[in-house]
Amino acid sequence: MDAQTYSDILELLHREVKPALGCTEPIAVALAVAKACSLFRPQQPSRINVQVSANILKNAMGVGIPGTGMVGLNIAVALAMECGNPDYGLEVLKDLTPADVEKAKAYASEGRVRISLANTPKKLYIDAECLYGPAETPEHRSRAVIQDDHDAVVFVSRDSQVLLDNMSSSAEGEPSAAPEAASHKTTLDYHLDMRKIFDFATREARLEDIAFLMDAARMNKALAEEGLARPYGLQVGRTIQDNIHRQVFGKGLLTHCMAMTAAASDARMAGCTLPAMSNSGSGNQGITVTMPVVAAAEQFGSSEEQLIRALALSHLTAIHIKGYLGKLSALCGCVVASTGSACGIVWLSGGSFEQVCSAVKNMIGNITGMVCDGAKVGCALKVASGVSSAVQSAVLALDNHCVTANDGIIEDDVEKSIRNLGAIGSKGMQVTDEMILNIMVCK
Repeated sequence: MDAQTYSDILELLHREVKPALGCTEPIAVALAVAKACSLFRPQQPSRINVQVSANILKNAMGVGIPGTGMVGLNIAVALAMECGNPDYGLEVLKDLTPADVEKAKAYASEGRVRISLANTPKKLYIDAECLYGPAETPEHRSRAVIQDDHDAVVFVSRDSQVLLDNMSSSAEGEPSAAPEAASHKTTLDYHLDMRKIFDFATREARLEDIAFLMDAARMNKALAEEGLARPYGLQVGRTIQDNIHRQVFGKGLLTHCMAMTAAASDARMAGCTLPAMSNSGSGNQGITVTMPVVAAAEQFGSSEEQLIRALALSHLTAIHIKGYLGKLSALCGCVVASTGSACGIVWLSGGSFEQVCSAVKNMIGNITGMVCDGAKVGCALKVASGVSSAVQSAVLALDNHCVTANDGIIEDDVEKSIRNLGAIGSKGMQVTDEMILNIMVCK
């Protein structure tokens, strides 16, 4: 592998795998608000107006906000105003205290936060404006815009002064109109394929360059242990692991992977204050990419180096597939993330590159149709289903059983199969995405 390719893959891995406190859609909104509020601190805005894209709204409506016992964007916005630190990125709320929560609840209850749907073709777009002084004639205003990536602040202004302008008017996946934004690479710009990913993760990568992935293992395992210890959300992980149901679930790799991963999602989606290591802007995807591999390594007695390399394979596979989908889509992210973990499990079991590709095709042939109907505690159920499919797909691949090109959207070439999945999720399911949002907002 040449030095440039090596550097590109490592850069991509660092960019897409990072800590996040809370569900990344409301947290991205909190980040935009915190950035806008920071321009006039300690002065408090009299009103905060936030416009968001439909997919941000969908994924923020029903998810718990860390440390509050509440759901939705209004409390996330008020918390960001009260204690958000934009320098922390997706951990923008990590300094919150019980006193901050109470002040934020009071601010939100006064009707000072207004959330509306932005008129934009972008899947990921947040426009936060803070107004200071009288409602009709504000003395000052500040604004921050995030687009395309959950932590990508592309526009900042203070009164009439523009401090940053990297905004693009193009739809996601199209060339940007702004020169500054055009220089920002997407995952597709790295020209990844499964062969490069496999070689990098399992052989080429220097261990010290990818050792940070152990932080993902530790961080997401802490969430899993929290979810198993306390009754968060639907308690999917706790229920799977409970001895009462041992005759149903058994005791082995499948149960361990499902319980650990679902428990982490249980805790996170119900508002646990522990951070998750995210993948492609999603904490649940980071959990689902990581925890089945960690659980498998525990079952197999794998070394730390084997775990790190399996995690690199899992994370990069998910990032690669996600490149064809965009950050937000109608396709549930656990489809992509659990496909990555299937690859990690195959490699930990001594599988070959061909068997890893078989696991990818088995996954695409199985759960491609799972839809995203927003972030909420029920995501733990989908996570458990994705992990179950990942283990099944890995075992089939290790036994040299693979969905063939005679089946549906699968092709002999794994890359073509991945592109087919991407086309379905990004283009084919656009009407589905709109219908899901309409159902959610009209309930």
